[in-house]
Amino acid sequence: MLRKLETYFEFARLGTNWRTEILAGVTTFITMAYIVLVNPSILSAAGVPLNAATVATCLSAAFASILMGVVARYPIALAPGMGLNAYFTYTVCLKMHVPWQTALGAVFISGALFFVLAAANVHKFILHAIPHELYAAVASGIGLFIAFIGFRNAGLVIGDTATLVGMGSLRSPSTALALCGLMLMVALEIRRVRGAIVIGVLAVTIAAWAIPQTRAPLYEHWLHASSHGLDLSATFLHLDLRAALGKGLVEIIFVFFFVDLFDNLGTLMAVTKRAGLIDNENRIPRLNRILMTDAVASMAGAVAGTPTVTSYVESTAGVMAGGRSGVTAVVTGLLFLVAIATVPFIGMVPDAATAPALILVGSLMLSTIAEIRWRDPLVAVPAFLTLVLIPLTYSIANGLGFGVIAWAVLHGLTGKVSKRDWLLYLLAALFLARFLYLGGN
Repeated sequence: MLRKLETYFEFARLGTNWRTEILAGVTTFITMAYIVLVNPSILSAAGVPLNAATVATCLSAAFASILMGVVARYPIALAPGMGLNAYFTYTVCLKMHVPWQTALGAVFISGALFFVLAAANVHKFILHAIPHELYAAVASGIGLFIAFIGFRNAGLVIGDTATLVGMGSLRSPSTALALCGLMLMVALEIRRVRGAIVIGVLAVTIAAWAIPQTRAPLYEHWLHASSHGLDLSATFLHLDLRAALGKGLVEIIFVFFFVDLFDNLGTLMAVTKRAGLIDNENRIPRLNRILMTDAVASMAGAVAGTPTVTSYVESTAGVMAGGRSGVTAVVTGLLFLVAIATVPFIGMVPDAATAPALILVGSLMLSTIAEIRWRDPLVAVPAFLTLVLIPLTYSIANGLGFGVIAWAVLHGLTGKVSKRDWLLYLLAALFLARFLYLGGN
């Protein structure tokens, strides 16, 4: 049996073994285990029951990672996407007042669209239509978006009637704890400690329980969480497809689809390059299988009760530990199943503990900003609009829309229009119509 599995996962060709793959899977899990704590915290702000959101997070990550390992045979782990979960909660549910059940319906539809287009190889046309610099700007803009939410949850950035935003008080125990947690996480990252974010979250949680001002509300959360146990019924099959279609949430569906597509492709390039899995023609073997697996995972996640499931760049940690086959992803998925046992303890984790995780993850996502040609105004201005308007308007769609429109208009005014860019101009026209007739929400 083991010999057949080794043949299926191509151990001999990849030069790997069971010990290496298992250790790599554990390494990947440790680096992305923070999602078990952070994702439910974000979704609960939209009204999603905390315990059910935690179980859904673990189950969707487990299912997706195992599916990726078995079907696509890559050492790539998946989980609900950071950035997309913030968009789901703070823009779609809270700002646009869309019920979370309807938003889950939009996630499912975007996953179905992703599957159909991946099966038909249409993703190749979209890849060529959207300039790489705009994708880099979106990734960095999402990083700023996530970090801003972290600063707000930490109490460091507060609302101000005169200047829109202002600085919170460092005398607040929660704010001080969050800043200490951030420094601890960064210090551990610099020292390359595995699971730096998880260690930081746990350390701040323990410290918060030791402070009288923060202990009481945490105790109430813990009582609520422990009394509900491992109940997924509050979110399972609660997605509302009819409402998602009836309300015409085309823009929301497109954002979920677009960000998921480019998140995946960026992660795939990073992981496969690091692992040496790209072929001689610089192509990723079994790309369609990878993308279709991601699409199925997103649909399954929506059914369970969590936003878009996507590939995680933290998978490179497992690759650096020697992981080369799908067994790495399978091991990571199995560990997410084990993590379900932590659900009763999630209510013990305060915002002060998850906020620094958001800030750190957001800052690391800004690395793509170096891929933008800032000395060329034709590229820099659309990229800047995308980068800045995502956090300032609390919307990935607004930032992306302005970037695409600016790119199309500036290239048109300077006579650099090409027939092969027809899809980009179509997207620009759709975004412009959206801003003119539907407003900026």
